[in-house]
Amino acid sequence: MDAETLDQLTIALDQGAQTMLAAAIVIMMFAIALGLKPEHFAFLRTHKRLFFGGLTAQLIGLPLMTVALAAILSPPPSIALGMIVVAACPGGNVSNFMTWGARGDTAYSVSLTAGSSVIAALWTPAAILLWSELYPPTADLLDTIEFNRISFVIQTTLMLAAPLGLGMLAAHRFPGAAEKIRKPLGLFGGGILAVVIIQGVADFWPILVAGWMLIAIPVIAHNACAFALGAATGRLLGANEARRRSLTFEVGIQNAGLAVVLLLAQLKGLGGAAAIAAAWGVWHFFSGGVMITLFRTLDARKAKHL
Repeated sequence: MDAETLDQLTIALDQGAQTMLAAAIVIMMFAIALGLKPEHFAFLRTHKRLFFGGLTAQLIGLPLMTVALAAILSPPPSIALGMIVVAACPGGNVSNFMTWGARGDTAYSVSLTAGSSVIAALWTPAAILLWSELYPPTADLLDTIEFNRISFVIQTTLMLAAPLGLGMLAAHRFPGAAEKIRKPLGLFGGGILAVVIIQGVADFWPILVAGWMLIAIPVIAHNACAFALGAATGRLLGANEARRRSLTFEVGIQNAGLAVVLLLAQLKGLGGAAAIAAAWGVWHFFSGGVMITLFRTLDARKAKHL
């Protein structure tokens, strides 16, 4: 498959599938909000520099680096758009698990995830539009598909912010019930998402396989640069080793599932963009596992020399 074919590929979903995707976003954001607790924002009170520095790396540094990387690699516009959408999405709970596995500072990781999740409800739609407009090929692509920018920002902000706000209110008023339903609700939303994505991938599998080379290199390079940015930010902020590891995963692991949902439900189902977001979601489990192994190996070598 060539670049032009990939750019023209769209994953057309029927109305039922689009409704399911919208429901998945709402349910997942509500479930995330149910799990947010005051102690998750502890670093905002005790280590403001580390907290805001880490969020800045995630919310501004990563998308800015992504635009620069796209300019260097010059991928097909739809691939570049997928990279930008992934970079504009917040981190997820996977980064907390990987931080724990790598013996990083889990409390710091949880604080950054909580902070980025709250801010992302308002920032992510605007960020996708901002960074896409800054890169001419993606801006031209959005013009080509007659993309309604104002409608996208309003609809997506409501889909993210409303359930997040309601979830935080419910967690505050009914903490016991919120804790009981949080995980089952999250799994239910994830299940809806998985069904729709698997169906879409199955329908277009031959085409996506044919274009795997156009997808693999940007995904691997993008993820590697994201890890490097997180580690460099930790050093710049003067963080200790455990917190540098936390930042490595917080910046390097993004919520690719949310990116896929937004691309399919709100961005015309652009095949190249959705494909790279889906590939990112798979790849970061592998790359994260490699990073965990590397960090634990370094710890073992240090222990031998003590």
